[in-house]
Amino acid sequence: GLQGALTAPSPQDWEQRQEEDTLLIERILLLIRNVLHVPPDPTEEQGVDGDASVHDRVLWALHISGMDDLLKFLASAQVEQQWALHVLEIISLMFRDQNPEELAALGQGPAGAEHREDTQELETLRQRELAEKRARALQRPSRHSRFGGSYVLQGLKSIGDRDVVFHKGLHNLKSYSHDLGKQPQRVPRRRQA
Repeated sequence: GLQGALTAPSPQDWEQRQEEDTLLIERILLLIRNVLHVPPDPTEEQGVDGDASVHDRVLWALHISGMDDLLKFLASAQVEQQWALHVLEIISLMFRDQNPEELAALGQGPAGAEHREDTQELETLRQRELAEKRARALQRPSRHSRFGGSYVLQGLKSIGDRDVVFHKGLHNLKSYSHDLGKQPQRVPRRRQA
């Protein structure tokens, strides 16, 4: 029926779909719409409280047969846009007796509560991780340049008449010599004393 007309092995088959298949799909969609369109009759449906209504049983039968998946496919497939209004009407009839607040509350049941707890736990973990990262950043010594400053050593002459300019930190001043920073001259082993 509808499933056979819709399942196609290749895109060429979509284009070559027979007119009979198109008519069959339209008739089946109209049949589903008409079945769902039947208004409820409370006098006929004298069931126990909480018992599924005829409408609910029809919806369950559509679900069991896989028709809801086919309707979702028809609604989302680009090549099947011609059925969009039929599908929209069927979906609106499926939700005819439903209250939006009740439908929204169904998603907030036990699974919704678990989802909220998981979200809250993740948020707590994220806040804790951010706090630890901030604490580590505060403990880490601040990065500074290696430049320790320049000092003029008065009374110690460099080449010429100027005073020596010392570029190391003041704690290195005790070990100052004119050879500081120069590569030591390598003496061959045979010439070593």
